This record gives sequence, structure tokens and C-alpha cells, in this order.
Amino acid sequence: MAEVILRDVKKIYDGGVVAVEGVNIEIKDREFVVLVGPSGCGKSTTLRMIAGLESISSGDLMIDGKRMNDVPPKDRDIAMVFQNYALYPHMSVYENMAFGLKLRKFPKDEIDRRVKEAAEILGIGPYLDRKPKALSGGQRQRVAVGRAIVRKPKVFLFDEPLSNLDAKLRVQTRTEINKLHRRLEATMVYVTHDQVEAMTMGDRIVVMKDGKVQQIDSPLNLYNQPVNKFVAGFIGSPSMNFLNGKVTRGDGGLNFRQSDGTLSLSLPDAAGARLDGRLDQELTLGIRPEDIYDASRAPQDRPLALGEAMVEVVEPMGNEIFLYLSTSGDTNRIGDSLVARLDARVAPSTGRMMPIALDMSKAHFFDRTTDLIIG
Repeated sequence: MAEVILRDVKKIYDGGVVAVEGVNIEIKDREFVVLVGPSGCGKSTTLRMIAGLESISSGDLMIDGKRMNDVPPKDRDIAMVFQNYALYPHMSVYENMAFGLKLRKFPKDEIDRRVKEAAEILGIGPYLDRKPKALSGGQRQRVAVGRAIVRKPKVFLFDEPLSNLDAKLRVQTRTEINKLHRRLEATMVYVTHDQVEAMTMGDRIVVMKDGKVQQIDSPLNLYNQPVNKFVAGFIGSPSMNFLNGKVTRGDGGLNFRQSDGTLSLSLPDAAGARLDGRLDQELTLGIRPEDIYDASRAPQDRPLALGEAMVEVVEPMGNEIFLYLSTSGDTNRIGDSLVARLDARVAPSTGRMMPIALDMSKAHFFDRTTDLIIG
């Protein structure tokens, strides 16, 4: 296997459209790295530049220590798994998996050994004689992965391979790909727009927006220590709550008040150190749903900000509930809402005011101008 390095890589299309701008990523040997971001952020274009399917406008792509900018795709020793499987409909599963090896003039017995070995790993041995149309979506995807495995490439590339599968099969298949990574000890680069996939699969995650890398880090660091508002809001489901307002100092200590005056929170003294020099400035407070409590049940050993909100919607999820809370106290008003994730045993009724507590040790403040995190 090999490391993959992108240095100041740019992709500019005709007409001056910048799809990828100054990307710097170092993917270690045998590492599983996920590129994630919304549609149009440049993640698939970046993957296609690694594969050689898109030219690089400027910068350097290194694979296994060699510059690959002008090397044809067939000579890069990579294998790519596409979103639409890209299987030949007239060929059997065996023939689809063997096709690339036949083109490279591998001996027949070596082809047979590799195809059957990959089929055993993926559990598709019974389907080797079938045509793709006789397979389910999940089975087709495994054939596409198997076609990549038999090549034994230096780098595996995955371009949203699970997007055509139903929810249950997506969970099952991403687990299989994780197991495959550990078994093959392979370098893998995986593209998805699904942040749950990214969080559960990647050793490290590259978050992209508008062709630029926003943050590269482990899943937990991205979740707990986002560098800006975009990363904070994109990673996590339900996403982080954001409240715009000001922090002021009163007789009772620090307070946070929403810009329109709909919600006021008394802040613990511990929040003051992070907000030094930021009092009376417009800020954004970010808090995740699991860090909002019914104040009567909040853990008392945490620095809590206290306030009130009206319960608009209760969504039972089995072992937990999602509460949609109106910070304006007006259920007819759209917006100004918080989402809280609570224990299912806490089931408040809609249409009533509820005292809430925010765990400020887990809260983040963002600059309203730059969207960068404060403190």
C-alpha cells in the first residue's frame, strides 16, 4: 500500500470556475480517510484527480512518493468503486471481477485464485455465475468492491458507493467496508455527503466546503472541537443548535440574550474566561441537542446556563426523544427553535413552557463575522 499526498492542489474548469482550491491532505499508508461535505463542495472532484479522471490545474499529487499529475489512470495502481457500480451487464459476476486482470495479461490460474479469494471475503461466492441484473443492489456493490480487491492496488478510492442502497443495507455495507479495510490493511479514500457514514468509517475526516478544506481531524475531535461554525453544524445528527446574540455582564454575572430578545440565559462564571474581550459583541452560541436538559433533571455537577422555552414538537425515537423548543415562546412563530435530545422517560407535553439548562462546558461560541470558534 502507499501514502497519498495532495499539495496545494487546484482544479479550475473552463471559464475560470474554481472547483477545488488549494487542497493540502496527507493520507498515511493503510489509513482510511473520508472526504465529506455538501453537494458541490469539491470532494468528488478531488477523488477523481487522485484517480486521474480529472486533470490537476496546479499543485502536486504524490502516491507512494512519486508525482502522479501526468501519469495515466491505468498506471497509478489505484482501484475505484463508483456510485453506480459500473458493472458490465452482459458479463457474469466472475467475468466482471476478472476483466481488469485479463486486460493486464495475468495468468488464468492467478485470475481464478484472486477472484475466488475476493468472492470469499465478500460472501458472493454463490453468485459468480449470475449476471448483474439477477443481483440485489447490495450484492452488486459487493461485486464492484470485489473487482477492486482482485487488483490488489496501492490505493482504494470509493465515490459515494452506498448512496443507491436503502438505509438498513447502507449500515450493513459500511460495516463490511470497515472490516475489509482492517483485513486488507489498505489505504482507502472514501467520498460521501453523509456525515454519519464519515463519522463511523474514517480514521480521519476531511470536511470540505466550496472547494476548500475546512478541517482535517479524527471523528471525535471534529465533533467536540470544530474549528468553525460550518464544521460544527455539518458534523452531528441532529445538527448543532445556533443562537445569535450578545453576552453581557449584569449584577448577577454573565448573561446571553438572543438578538431579538426572545431567549435569555444566565451563564456560569466558567464561561467568562473564553469570552474575555467579547462582551457586548454579536456572537453565535452553539450547543448540541444532547447538551440541553430539562432543568429539573439536569446534572448539577456541570456549569449550566438556565432559561425557558416552549415545547413545540415531541418526537419519540424509542430509547430517546427529540424535543423541538421555541425560544420565542410562540408556537405560531417559525424559527427561533432549539432541538434537544432527552431520555425517553422524560416526555413533556407540547404547548407548555419548560425550564431548560445548557451544559456550558460543551457549548461553543463563534465569531459572527468570520464564523471561527472563540476560545
